[in-house]
Amino acid sequence: MAVSLIQKYNVPGPRYTSYPTVPYWKENSFTPNLWLKSLIETYSATNKTEGISLYIHLPFCESLCTFCGCHKRITKRHEVEHPYIEAVIKEWNLYCDILPERPNIKEIHLGGGTPTFFSPENLKYLISSILAISNVEENYEFSFEGHPNNTSKEHLQTLYDLGFRRVSFGVQDYSDKVQHAIHRIQPFHNVAKVTLWAKEIGYTSISHDLVFGLPFQTLDDVLDTIDKTNALHPDRLAFYSYAHVPWIKGNGQRGFKDEDVPKDDEKRKLYEQGKLQLSKHGFVEIGMDHFALKSDSMYQSFKEGNLHRNFMGYTTTNTKVMIGLGVSSISDSWNAFAQNEKVLEDYYARLDKNEIPVFKGHILSEEDLVIRQHILNIMCQFETNWNNEHLQFTELTEVIDSLYEMQQDGLLELQENKLIVTEKGKPFVRNICMAFDLHLKRKAPERQLFSMTI
Repeated sequence: MAVSLIQKYNVPGPRYTSYPTVPYWKENSFTPNLWLKSLIETYSATNKTEGISLYIHLPFCESLCTFCGCHKRITKRHEVEHPYIEAVIKEWNLYCDILPERPNIKEIHLGGGTPTFFSPENLKYLISSILAISNVEENYEFSFEGHPNNTSKEHLQTLYDLGFRRVSFGVQDYSDKVQHAIHRIQPFHNVAKVTLWAKEIGYTSISHDLVFGLPFQTLDDVLDTIDKTNALHPDRLAFYSYAHVPWIKGNGQRGFKDEDVPKDDEKRKLYEQGKLQLSKHGFVEIGMDHFALKSDSMYQSFKEGNLHRNFMGYTTTNTKVMIGLGVSSISDSWNAFAQNEKVLEDYYARLDKNEIPVFKGHILSEEDLVIRQHILNIMCQFETNWNNEHLQFTELTEVIDSLYEMQQDGLLELQENKLIVTEKGKPFVRNICMAFDLHLKRKAPERQLFSMTI
């Protein structure tokens, strides 16, 4: 019996929000001082020309969603809000004391956790405090993630008044059975309410996050969720593959059995049929797992070749400096990555000592920078090339040789000094990136670190 493409290519693989991926960071050669040196160098060269991005991690959630792989702290005690915001503001002040000139902010994204766990008043205090010692770039983009169950009209209005024009609502799936399995109960009318409020207030880009491959999820569930989503006319969508990684996230993803999760060809059918349904509704695939209407800025960015990908996911703003604030946040100076303390108490302790709370990271080599660019090109434009000398590397011939089988399978086209991902190959874009991942090639992980690519 012939082996299907799903069976052939369904292997553990990274999602490539960075290269090198976190498990391959060389922590032994990293120090916080090296991170700050790299940050200041890139910042000095780019702050005035392109500005910087800020990612702010707001970790608290009132309940645990069992599909979630984010760093979070489950609590119903809202008195945790103010001390955390004070800590984030202090961290920003520590950075501003070190940076050589007043920062020009191009992008802010509030992620989590649940950003709308925090009251509108506290979010206003947080953003106002950050902007008070910063400049805002022309054509800035401020966005946040909202939970449909606790995002109020006041949340939306307060953040809009502060300059936010993008909001993303986590939907996942509308099936009652699936919602109970992942412990995320949110009726359609809750999502409809917050979406319509956002439109009424004036948000220019509204996104819904959908997930395929969830426990007990059927094809009818996926198609029903997409149709209901389309009825609300969001501007863009994320259509993610559920990452079943209970060996990393522990009991949070053990609320159901492994056999309850769709796998292989069954899971790929959810994606393929879901993507077809999205296309019927006018959504265009613009990157791995992401779709947008042609009227949305992310589609325009994709068509113009300006789409970017970093630890925040896909963005229309391409800044080389991204500073992550808050527990577990990751920062990027293009030449270096740095991650904050992942335990909340450790994060607070470092700030109490007036230390920027970075605890690990990676300084990119010249080779890393070349491979990073190829992977970004494939992830953001579905193609890459090595016409220029600066995009060539020692093991390029071996990498090209490893791609021939994918070309025979119809996943990509190899032209002279160029690779193009085919329509058939878009579901396998992680596998194509893995062919360039020299760290992964040189040292396969001894245990499973990544979710399955399919």
